[in-house]
Amino acid sequence: MSKTLLSRIKPRHNPKPASQSASPSTPRIKYLVNDTIQILKTNDPWEESLETHFAESDILVSDVAHFVLDKVHDAELGLKFFDWASRRPYSCSLDGIAYSSLLKLLARFRVFSEIELVLENMKKEGMQPTHETMSIIIRAYGDSGFVDEALKWYYMMREMHNCFPSVFACNSLLNVLVKSRRVDIARRLYDEMAERHDDEDSCVDNYSTCIIVRGLCNEGKVEEGRTLIEDRWGKGCVPHIVFYNVLIDGFCKKGNVEGANNLFKELKLKGFLPSLETYGTIIHGFCKQGNFEVIDLLLKEMIERGMSVNVQVYNSIIDAQCKHNLVVKAVETVQRMIETGCKPDITTYNSLISCSCRDGKIKEADELLDQATKRGLVPNKFSYTPLIHAYCRQGEYIKAFNILVKMTESGEKPDLVSYGALIHGLVVAREVDVALTVQDKMMKLGVFPDAQIYNVLMSGLCKKGRFPTAKLLLADMLDRNVQPDAFVYATLVDGFIRNGDLNEAKKFFEIVIEKSIDPGVVGYNAMIKGFCKLGMITDAMSCINRMVKAHHAPDEYTYSTIIDGFVKKHDFDSALKMFGQMLKGKCKPNVVTYTSLINGFCHKGDLSRAENFFRVMEYYSLKPNVVTYSIIIGAFCKDGKPAKAAFFFELMLIKKCIPNDVTFHYIINGLTNNVSCAAFNEANENHKNDKSVFLDFFGRMISDGWNQRTAAYNSIIICLCQHGMVGTALLLYNKMLAKGFLQDSVCFAALLHGICLEGRSKEWQNIIPCDLQEEQLQTAVKYSLKLDKYLYQGRLSEASHILHTLVEEYSSLTNEQKISSLQEMEVKTCASFESSTNFQESIF
Repeated sequence: MSKTLLSRIKPRHNPKPASQSASPSTPRIKYLVNDTIQILKTNDPWEESLETHFAESDILVSDVAHFVLDKVHDAELGLKFFDWASRRPYSCSLDGIAYSSLLKLLARFRVFSEIELVLENMKKEGMQPTHETMSIIIRAYGDSGFVDEALKWYYMMREMHNCFPSVFACNSLLNVLVKSRRVDIARRLYDEMAERHDDEDSCVDNYSTCIIVRGLCNEGKVEEGRTLIEDRWGKGCVPHIVFYNVLIDGFCKKGNVEGANNLFKELKLKGFLPSLETYGTIIHGFCKQGNFEVIDLLLKEMIERGMSVNVQVYNSIIDAQCKHNLVVKAVETVQRMIETGCKPDITTYNSLISCSCRDGKIKEADELLDQATKRGLVPNKFSYTPLIHAYCRQGEYIKAFNILVKMTESGEKPDLVSYGALIHGLVVAREVDVALTVQDKMMKLGVFPDAQIYNVLMSGLCKKGRFPTAKLLLADMLDRNVQPDAFVYATLVDGFIRNGDLNEAKKFFEIVIEKSIDPGVVGYNAMIKGFCKLGMITDAMSCINRMVKAHHAPDEYTYSTIIDGFVKKHDFDSALKMFGQMLKGKCKPNVVTYTSLINGFCHKGDLSRAENFFRVMEYYSLKPNVVTYSIIIGAFCKDGKPAKAAFFFELMLIKKCIPNDVTFHYIINGLTNNVSCAAFNEANENHKNDKSVFLDFFGRMISDGWNQRTAAYNSIIICLCQHGMVGTALLLYNKMLAKGFLQDSVCFAALLHGICLEGRSKEWQNIIPCDLQEEQLQTAVKYSLKLDKYLYQGRLSEASHILHTLVEEYSSLTNEQKISSLQEMEVKTCASFESSTNFQESIF
């Protein structure tokens, strides 16, 4: 209803005397009201029909207006009727009852803007809405989430009528206050309402108390909630299992699962029967703890009570098992779920998909997605996004992009998280241009990037030396009113430094601070990193002092950066001093911290302390990375201790840390340039009880007359295949071939073992074609049997079986066929020698 329309609704100054009001229960009134509503619905124009209808009756419009407004089920028709009725020349003025009926109609249909206008008009004419009307309006505002408006009407009602709204209106108001986290106000109003002792007209009930207790529990005030229930016990508050459910949920959310369990036991002792929600809540609490023994007991108890475990409870358990790396248990739970007649939903599959993706089992995740689809379930963004993340982590961004397309084709609109996962993966794969294309595509589809996505893109551009483009992206970000966060500023500072503009980085950093923008710890760290990178340790320390004055405590990144800076400046005493300060400041050292210190000890030649720090690092559950292992392996190789180097290399593989070219370079050069055969034999003898695969095969090959470099390469490939890193082994093998190395029997046997261990024995010929002659195949069998002792406790492996078959096939060839095969081998050998001028040159 517009203001123009309302301005026309005015009482007549000289109304006719009202006729005696007819009773609403009389048939005559009922017929008139029903006919009026029917005319409003069907006649057009209806004004003339109503004029005639009421002219023929002896009843004033004002006497029945409120009845019509109470029964009409159309706010627009109600407004038009009210406007018409208020302008009748022969009608008495519409009173507060009619206005109240109009307000109730508007509240039912949530026409809030018109409610305010009607109220203003009533105030001008000295009218007040009825108690019932105000309760209905408060409830309408509350149910619609308009907390301030609901509060305003509550206070208005207290002022006008000196009473409280109905219990339903009060509960709606309390509920919207709690949902908007205004628990203090809700509690104060509840206490006001609870002081009313007239039970026949009470404005609070069990539900009211439950709302406040839930609000207190959400604020972490579980004990206060429990006290409230105890205080209200018997005062309009009847014991109910719902109260226990709310408190148990509150304890669980607070992390106090023991408190929740004690309350669970208490309710059973008091004779309450736990509901499905009770069990679901307490099980969810134990899921967060990972206490699956108690969960099994609770499930057993539910079954004994004749309760069916629903899909939500099973999903909580499956999700927790996945998060605690109990994948086999999760699969068993799904199986048990199906056996009990409870069908898995898409949430069940999402937990398994996410777990498989996290563990790098993308093929398994894809199969789970197919299973879900075949079951008639509709995958959602939580099904697809983990796959996008996983493919990106493996550098397969095209497959990740295809998943996004599949997601869109299925009708599921990718959101910011899905696009963000793909963009991040593309940037990590150094495909920044493709990432920018994806950003453009998502914006055309109405999904706009946030500060995090802009930061990822700018970081990728800076790392590729495209700083001007990164600055343009910042301008675009500001144009779209996306406020940069501390990470964006840190990225730009780092971008200036990578671009060789330290002075520009300093200027930008100062501008940020001058504009009263806090660069945060990450911003200061970026500047400190820049100073350390250029060896400006004094400036870096000054930046740390400035950071502390700005009330930012240095974090592990700050300390690690400055420690690494001191190590690279060969000021190891200062590095250790900073490490001491780091520990005093209760800042936990990270992998970078320990790696820097290990590097420092290695440069000093103190390998004993380097090894000790490595052990300390492991003690604190920090996983050494490829840089850590490479540094310590290189140090032992340089120091002429191949056994120690081999030990750390094998440890690296056991811990599933994939070596890189630097690692290989250190080992190969260490075993060929710095260690004599005598020294190696002595070292091998000293460590013969360590059962080192690397040392065993390297020593055996040297004894069999192989040169050290080839023996080193083959020993590396053997170890890689033994630990399931066949992909890395094949990359190394291809680099060897590219540099002129020929396929040899040991290398072939090792790769064949690796391929078979991966379950790809039927396709081995497509991966590593065999160019070996009969004598070489015999040597391959010899080394394969040796590998069988390590991998199969001496049993004949599939790889050895294949090699035996190859030997038999070669033996069955005629002399002419053998000569032809040998000639082909010689041609390949000559071609390989021509492609490499130095056969012994390192491939790195």
